[in-house]
Amino acid sequence: MASIDLLVAVRGDSAARYEQGLSIIKDFHVRVVNGVDAVFNQLSDPAMITDVIVLDSALPGAFDSISDLRDRNSRVLIVLVDEDADFALPGQADDISTDPFTNGDLARRINRLLADRRLETLRADAMPPVRAFAKKLRNAVGEIGKQEAAVSAIKDLGYDYVAFYRLEKSDPVTLTLKAQDGPIAIQAIAPKSAGTGDAMVWVAVNGQSKIAGMNDEITHPLVKRGRLGCVAVTPVGTTSRYGVLAAFRERPDTITMQDVLLLELISAQLAAVVSKE
Repeated sequence: MASIDLLVAVRGDSAARYEQGLSIIKDFHVRVVNGVDAVFNQLSDPAMITDVIVLDSALPGAFDSISDLRDRNSRVLIVLVDEDADFALPGQADDISTDPFTNGDLARRINRLLADRRLETLRADAMPPVRAFAKKLRNAVGEIGKQEAAVSAIKDLGYDYVAFYRLEKSDPVTLTLKAQDGPIAIQAIAPKSAGTGDAMVWVAVNGQSKIAGMNDEITHPLVKRGRLGCVAVTPVGTTSRYGVLAAFRERPDTITMQDVLLLELISAQLAAVVSKE
């Protein structure tokens, strides 16, 4: 993932805490300033890149500056911080954090906003393959036919092996292989069910997509054994989980978050269709 450039404007006595707390987050590049005027100065500098502004609500002029900041840079995301409030609404900001460093609240909000932004961009770029998949899905017959259509559509996106595992039970999590596409040799050795510590079980439990490689603690047996280089696993269904899709490439580190966002769109299409059956 590319570096995320954060411009953090907080009170001087909080500067070190914010710099330390955010700089340890992977991909975050943090610049800390002590006032709203300094934020405007940085945005005016063409050499400075800013993806997200973190703005302390206690700074003089913080609230009133938000609309002006948007006028200066319409694409910048703004997260307001109000540590003196138990509950607060973001107002004109994109989000607000009242407890920024408990359970990584501020970092999670920043990553979610950026993921939503990337998804908006991807939806426009990805519409042709998603439309093509939607057509295949409509023409597919039965539950198995729809699972196979999803696996085939993902394989056509440049993956070497793709598998769909259906969620049979939630407690304990039981996932069973139902559809796959790829080399016959890989299909023959692919696990017929997901085991404890498997990335597929992790995704089914947490409802979040995951990219995994050979050296990751939570990965897939085919990747762990070196038969494939990396995998992306996405949940099919949100509140009601239907299963998971696992897409593999032979070369390590060749699956990006942009790839995952497209997989999530296809997974959402599949979930929407099977929920009506």
